[in-house]
Amino acid sequence: MYFKIVRELKKKYSKNVILYLEDKVEICSFISEENKLLLGKVIEEKKFRGKMGETLETSFIQYGNLINMILVGVGKEKEATRDSIIKALYKALVGSSGEVIVSSEEEKLKNIDAIAEATYHINYKFDRYKTKEIEREPLIIEYFDPEAGGSIVEGEILGKAINIARDLVNEPANVIYPKTLAMEAATIGSEYGFDVEIFEEYEIGEIGMEALLAVARAAEKRPRLIVMRYFGDKKNPDKITGLVGKGLTYDTGGLSLKPTDSMLEMKSDMGGAATVIGAMSAASKMKLEKNIVGVIAACENSIGGNAYRPGDVIGSMAGKTIEITNTDAEGRLTLADAVTYIIRKEKVSEVIDIATLTGGIVVALGTTVTGVFSNNDSMYSKLEKSGEVYGEKLWRMPLFDDYKELIKSDIADLKNSGGRWGSAPSAAKFIEEFSEGIPWMHIDIAGTAFLSGAKDYFSKGATGNMVRSIYGYLKAK
Repeated sequence: MYFKIVRELKKKYSKNVILYLEDKVEICSFISEENKLLLGKVIEEKKFRGKMGETLETSFIQYGNLINMILVGVGKEKEATRDSIIKALYKALVGSSGEVIVSSEEEKLKNIDAIAEATYHINYKFDRYKTKEIEREPLIIEYFDPEAGGSIVEGEILGKAINIARDLVNEPANVIYPKTLAMEAATIGSEYGFDVEIFEEYEIGEIGMEALLAVARAAEKRPRLIVMRYFGDKKNPDKITGLVGKGLTYDTGGLSLKPTDSMLEMKSDMGGAATVIGAMSAASKMKLEKNIVGVIAACENSIGGNAYRPGDVIGSMAGKTIEITNTDAEGRLTLADAVTYIIRKEKVSEVIDIATLTGGIVVALGTTVTGVFSNNDSMYSKLEKSGEVYGEKLWRMPLFDDYKELIKSDIADLKNSGGRWGSAPSAAKFIEEFSEGIPWMHIDIAGTAFLSGAKDYFSKGATGNMVRSIYGYLKAK
């Protein structure tokens, strides 16, 4: 546990952190008059104004103790958000350890959830495979507010849930594969409060998930279907939100083989699955009064003598036939069967799928904005508002019927790739073909799920992007 709330100061801290808005820098009241004078001169000398990301460190003796103080700027009042608080704290404290006290006189900065979540970003590291152990004490943040109430802090739960997703994605593919991903989901479900059912390959076949099995055919690691259930709204049993996460624990591209450089980060191709597990964890731990089912069709896309091939025609759980034009367009095949399953078997009233699906979305939006497609304005609007709250940037992409022309096949109902141009919308259009007319939303996190270098409050690697926004969507419904 990296975070807690304190209502009175009873001990010495390694650092005392105070958050300020720009041009509203006032000296804290609990220090002596002599130190107020000293601190005022330091602020004036260093020209500290509280601009976003600005810090000022100083030390002084108070009642015989050395006080190490950090003044942290969060920027202009109208621009200060939950996200900017996290960014400012991360910048000021990353690499720190020990016990730190954080406080602010500004009501807008007394955001317990933001401060709690920041603690988990600051402490996050993925170095378990380094043989030379890196010894660093964790950073414990205690938030000081005599009037603070409550015990369960949403920001702390979200911080933990995001890090669950990051860990799953950062694990190499020889550690996280379909079987072990299913086992991890079951373990996490036991801890966070949702039920998990795991289907073996023969059961997947009995259900009729032919598209999933075609993708999985050549892999040594056999597929699993992971179904997670949380029912927090007993009064409305028919209102169920379905979450479907792409669970390609490794993607070689199949016979349409990727180049080596493109394969290096393909352990992250199950980022959608990790996002669903993270969102389920947060929703169940916070005991949301919602009904949620999460489904992951977990497999590897490999090569071998029995691999599915460009030119093949395969079936699907929905009964539609699919011409394979590119075996590296495999994620939409597994999602098609998972979407069909969650609609027909779990009887969800709406479905959201999350996937690291296309390079096209990265070309369009880069690595800081997530692309969203939907057949329902209300669904997108709620997700967009949640993204604004939690600081995750979203952009609604077009879903015109023109894109359906790109996935028409001469010999089957559909083909799995519409080609290079409009690749993200045509991929979304393919999945929509399996949504059976219910409210549906597709979230393409190919650009935002994994970073090639540190940015903002994320270290290199997995980000857990969209865990918060999906949680917020579920919470607000």
